[in-house]
Amino acid sequence: MRQSQILLTTLRDAPADAETASHQLLLRAGYIRMLAAGIYSYLPLGRRVLRNIEHIVREEMDAAGAQEVLLPSLLPAELWKESGRFEPYGKDLMTLTDRHERQFVLGPTHEEAVTALVRGEISSYRKLPVTLYQIQTKFRDERRPRSGLLRGREFLMKDAYSFDTGWEGLDTVYSRMFTAYGRIFARCGLNFKAVQANAGAMGGEGGNHEFMALADIGEDTLAVCSSCDYAANLEEAAAGGMLSDAAEDQTSQPAVVKFYTPGLRTIDQLEDQQQIAPERIIKTLIYSGEGNLFAVLVRGDHEVNELKLAAAAGVAGVSLADYEAVRQAAGVESGYVGPVGLQLPLIIDKTVAAMKSGIAGAGEKDYHLRNVVPGRDFQLEQVADIRNAAEGESCPKCGKGVYHFHKGIEIGHIFKLGTRYSEKLGAVYLDASGQNKPMIMGCYGIGVSRLLAAVAEQSHDDEGLLWPEELAPYRVHILQMTVKDQEQALLAESLYTELNGAGISSLLDDRDERAGVKFKDAGLIGIPVVLVVGKSAGEDKVEYWDRKSGTKEVITSAEAVSRVAGGKR
Repeated sequence: MRQSQILLTTLRDAPADAETASHQLLLRAGYIRMLAAGIYSYLPLGRRVLRNIEHIVREEMDAAGAQEVLLPSLLPAELWKESGRFEPYGKDLMTLTDRHERQFVLGPTHEEAVTALVRGEISSYRKLPVTLYQIQTKFRDERRPRSGLLRGREFLMKDAYSFDTGWEGLDTVYSRMFTAYGRIFARCGLNFKAVQANAGAMGGEGGNHEFMALADIGEDTLAVCSSCDYAANLEEAAAGGMLSDAAEDQTSQPAVVKFYTPGLRTIDQLEDQQQIAPERIIKTLIYSGEGNLFAVLVRGDHEVNELKLAAAAGVAGVSLADYEAVRQAAGVESGYVGPVGLQLPLIIDKTVAAMKSGIAGAGEKDYHLRNVVPGRDFQLEQVADIRNAAEGESCPKCGKGVYHFHKGIEIGHIFKLGTRYSEKLGAVYLDASGQNKPMIMGCYGIGVSRLLAAVAEQSHDDEGLLWPEELAPYRVHILQMTVKDQEQALLAESLYTELNGAGISSLLDDRDERAGVKFKDAGLIGIPVVLVVGKSAGEDKVEYWDRKSGTKEVITSAEAVSRVAGGKR
């Protein structure tokens, strides 16, 4: 392609609302343009990168035995109500009504649609297993779209769904997809980590993994063991803490003592003014879940993990009770609530249960209690891991390493769904004995447009983008320094023709622009190899610029073609 003809405008400065490196560079280099908040157009360069990502995804999905389909974006709301996800998805779901007053959903994901398809096509075990995938636009009404393609309201996604007769078959497909995902992200040149994760709104009965591109701007925190292969999203990472087995020690502990703490309601205040270490404090919080109130106990230096808490409480979700609800339930304002004598169900973190004694609210304004002993002064009604893991604590899997925290961008997620959707939507098959049974399902997603942004976030330098070869919009960028120089024109055209004839995609900068502008744009666009046709054109020589390494070398045009075609880069 000739740069004088391509729809490509670079920007000197990024828009003020573009905060992440990927967002800034993709805008400045002419890959994307914002149409509305969280909604982007892909210019020719951006579309070529997306197509290259799609090509990798299709190759690996096909190799894993999946078959490509294309499902509608416009989905009947009845299907979502049938699956039970219409209400829980809430305002994130984009809905509309047609002229006949029928309600539809713009699909954020396609479990319902693909299950409806398969239930109408497959009725016998003889046609199972089957795995279907698509690459398609999804819609989600994000409350606050941000970071460009990383958090948008319209995005491109690869979603795959497997249907099987049993869990062993699902395990086989899951393992195959796990391997395929690793290959996809490696081919995209990403530094990534597979971590255990929470299924969230997707639900399911089995395990699931997220694939995270490591990046400082990532929204997710990953807990990674320094010694073994254990890694998990912080919302799912197992935290330490064990029940104390020294019950006889309780009798030797001092009796509870009430002491005056006027106006000291927070952990920080107790630490600053009473010199009480946070790890000695038993923090009591009142939570609400599905209309019921319960008390939650964690150590003062720990934070409640609400996903773990909801699972322990057996409810779909939890939230902190408001001020008035706390006063009515505990008889005192938040900050002075304690477990001793509290007439609410208790859910106790393992680390609290393991404490020999601690300091807690007295259930009376301006007072706290010393020497509160778990199991003696309040019952260990329900003990569970309900807190966020802490950086530096021991790995629960190997016990040798410690947690290191990293930030990550979610680029893929795989789930073992089991029968959650097949039972509700009636996707059943006749087994060998003639019995109807629900299909066992798996779900496997990749954010294709998010991948583009994640690669840009990881692969750039001070000059601009640095595309891996398999993703680059073109493999070679030819810069003709002086348009009116005949020797340069002949050599540039010769290189352009030869490379394209050999199947090596090339972008020829034939614009009548200053050399500085051409170099600036080439650095910004980030094509892996730049061939500069300048003053040495009469000697049949070009400057070979390797964008990733930054090295520049003057070589013959024949050697340049040879390197690009598969020899030395």
